[in-house]
Amino acid sequence: MKNLLLSALALCSVLAGAAQTEKTAPEGYRFTDTKTIRTTPVKNQNRSGTCWCFSTLSFLENEILRAGGPEMHLSEMWIVRHSFMDKAEKYVRLHGHLNFAEGGASHDVIEGIKAYGIVPFEAYPGLSYGTDKPDFHELSAVLRGYLDAVIASNEKSGKTLSTAWRRGFDAILDQYFGVLPETFTYEGKEYTPASFAASLPIDMADYIDITSFTHHPFYTQFILEIPDNWMWATVYNVPLDEMMEIVDSALAEGYTIAWGTDVSDKGFSRTKAIGVIPEENIENLSGTEAEKWGKLTAQEKEAALYSFDKPIKERTVTQQMRQEAFDNWDTTDDHGMVIMGTATDQEGNAFYKVQNSWDVRPPYDGFYYFSRPFAALKTTSITVNKNALPKAIAKKLGLK
Repeated sequence: MKNLLLSALALCSVLAGAAQTEKTAPEGYRFTDTKTIRTTPVKNQNRSGTCWCFSTLSFLENEILRAGGPEMHLSEMWIVRHSFMDKAEKYVRLHGHLNFAEGGASHDVIEGIKAYGIVPFEAYPGLSYGTDKPDFHELSAVLRGYLDAVIASNEKSGKTLSTAWRRGFDAILDQYFGVLPETFTYEGKEYTPASFAASLPIDMADYIDITSFTHHPFYTQFILEIPDNWMWATVYNVPLDEMMEIVDSALAEGYTIAWGTDVSDKGFSRTKAIGVIPEENIENLSGTEAEKWGKLTAQEKEAALYSFDKPIKERTVTQQMRQEAFDNWDTTDDHGMVIMGTATDQEGNAFYKVQNSWDVRPPYDGFYYFSRPFAALKTTSITVNKNALPKAIAKKLGLK
């Protein structure tokens, strides 16, 4: 009987402890989607710095759906391969003084389709180096090494460039990506890349890039000064509140948005799939709360701010704050995704739902949630259908 009583008491203690743990465990963020726009499936860029291409093609696939077209998977490597060749031409022309890397921007895709057409993934997977997913660890080094050798040898000799270097570079691209098809058959019909692009129910002329910075006049276009803008493409510049209005208006009208942003910020958690900008100067604390906060070390305060264990007050982002973050390299051109919906957390704070290209993974099957302050502070640029712009803003930009 004594042993039985002790066992019962032990069980009660365990259950009580479990109940206490369940009661006091961090709640985390809980999201309720308020609007979601249909998208094509989440992709996987794997070991390649080609988020710019994956995100923009997903955005265009969504645009095809919005226009009443079928679901399809456009070939990312078709664009990437052409981009490498175009980038190589400019890199050599500038004697190596250009950012020759895997990165790029949304306009690379738009301009690539205008120049070279597009093909479905089935017609050009672009994986001719022994893996079933993109892996550029060797490819990037080989391409850069080849171009640097061409430049160095000719600068050293003082002779003109040979007529062979372009063919040599193109041959390397053929071996890693595969030979570019001149024609292909898709769903029983034969196309060229140009005719396939023309068959899509979208127009590349409809897509524009928008940003918001004060080092250039508003309502003008300028070349966005980021390393991955090797093409020197221009963006439209609008005030911060109007950039956010464009995002909100587009989503409300059923348009998704290709989003260039910075996920190197400590307010972004890969594992929890969330991005926030906590208010670091905690206000409205009183009594023991203020006393406890004041005793924390800087490291402990940062850990508390970025624990993501519950919704926390976020900063009010201003135009000046955004500009300073860009000027100080605190905001960099880091990653491309697709904004495709809105949501709120359990306290009613506004978030954007975002499609990533890091494969289907928990906790939200490859989708992520970013707060409105995060988007306001960390957006480098957005690509959007110009028909989604509020009429008053479109008029200020001279768009019809």
